[in-house]
Amino acid sequence: MYIHEQPGWPQFRWDAEQLGTRLAAIRHRQGRLAGRMEGLGFPLQREAALETLTADVLKSSEIEGEQLDTEEVRSSLARRLGMDTGALKRADRRVEGVVEMMVDATRNYAAPLTVQRLQAWQAALFPTGHSGLRRIRAGAWRTDATGPMQVISGPLGNERVHFEAPAAARIEGEVGKFLGWFEAPQPLDPVLKAGLAHLWFVTIHPFEDGNGRVARAIADLALSRSEGSAQRFYSMSSQIRAERSAYYSGLERAQGGTLDVTAWLEWFLSCLGRAIEVAHGTLDAVLRKARVWERMGDLRLNERQRGVVNRLLDGLEGKLTTSKYAKLARCSQDTAHRDIVGLMEAGILVQGPAGGRSTAYAMRED
Repeated sequence: MYIHEQPGWPQFRWDAEQLGTRLAAIRHRQGRLAGRMEGLGFPLQREAALETLTADVLKSSEIEGEQLDTEEVRSSLARRLGMDTGALKRADRRVEGVVEMMVDATRNYAAPLTVQRLQAWQAALFPTGHSGLRRIRAGAWRTDATGPMQVISGPLGNERVHFEAPAAARIEGEVGKFLGWFEAPQPLDPVLKAGLAHLWFVTIHPFEDGNGRVARAIADLALSRSEGSAQRFYSMSSQIRAERSAYYSGLERAQGGTLDVTAWLEWFLSCLGRAIEVAHGTLDAVLRKARVWERMGDLRLNERQRGVVNRLLDGLEGKLTTSKYAKLARCSQDTAHRDIVGLMEAGILVQGPAGGRSTAYAMRED
């Protein structure tokens, strides 16, 4: 018997006393991180928010086994946040759709969550109406035309069913109950509400695909409401990705158990706490980057050079070669070479030991 088949569904219950200490610690960590951010100037806050949202979009997709281009995601977010990061890369429709959903969930957190909004989010995830090669219903509830909605793993012929969602005929009513609860004033702490909303929505599983990503966006919206801020400085999706096995195990136990969801909420709070601690490392990286630019403040760099230096400070994958510079800055090889020589003369880049076509450059460690 799945949780949605239990008598009394969806009247969840939990041990408030058992969760109380952990919830109080989370609230303290949220406040400590927010206080640290308030001490920064607006540009650094936006830089930290960009790093967080980039990780959120990438990791939420990775949880579902989908790899997005980091630079496309970052560029799409930077444009929406009105930031000039240099050498912006054009994002495809799929990346733009995921970014659009996440930005709407966090920036417009105060707007009501509605059926139209949920369906628009899911449609944005699948702009071509396909999930891989499979045609799906985008922007609409699933049907049972091809059988019940099941979460399955394992090879063909030896599959394991982890969960079976409510019948399609129940979706409209189930989503209506969920949205009525989500928007209704109630004494429930918003952080607990985020964890409960995540479990509840992904249990309804109203779409053919994208349910997990939409559920995590709903949780992010609820967390933004818990802080009364559109600025995201920690990434819950990144931490879930790091703990993906525990995440799926926790969901499976909760969805196959009783209406007592204490264990799920306890895991959600613990994961959130670890996400907030990781955010301090992100902030440290942003501050290091700001200090580097401060030391280079008197140097006269062109837009291409500033853009590539920013990419290096953000942790550019692989080695920087003349060809890669030309691709990043969208310039010719000759222009790339002149820019690199200028950066070496300014003491920003150093040349690696290899020569010829293998010549590569890196930031000076000091």
